[in-house]
Amino acid sequence: QVQLVESGGGLVQAGGSLRLSCAASGSIFSINAMGWYRRALGNGRERVARITSGGDTNYKDSAKGRFTISSDNAKKTVYLQMNSLKPEDTAVYYCAVEGSSRTYWGQGTQVTVSS
Repeated sequence: QVQLVESGGGLVQAGGSLRLSCAASGSIFSINAMGWYRRALGNGRERVARITSGGDTNYKDSAKGRFTISSDNAKKTVYLQMNSLKPEDTAVYYCAVEGSSRTYWGQGTQVTVSS
C-alpha cells in the first residue's frame, strides 16, 4: 500500500513563503517523476511543478521564478519551496508520484495567501 503524506501548508500573508513536503511510503517499484498540483476553489486541477528522476524540472508559468521543486529520490520525498506568494496561489496542493505503471496522489494540503 503506497501512501503520500503532504505537510507544510497553512496561512501566510502575500509576499511570504511556505515549503511543502511530500513523503511516499510503501512499495513503489520505480519513480519516473514527482510533482505538485493544485486546485483552487471553483477551478480544475493544474500542475504547478514537476521534477523527473533525472532532475529535469518544469513549472507553470506563474510559478517560474517564485517556486522551486526538489526531490530526494532515495527518501521518496518531494518538496516545493514557494516564495513571494500571492493571493491567487490559494488552493489545495497535491503531490503526485509517477510510478512505472500508475500515478499516486496525496490527500492535499491547504495553502491560503491573504492580501
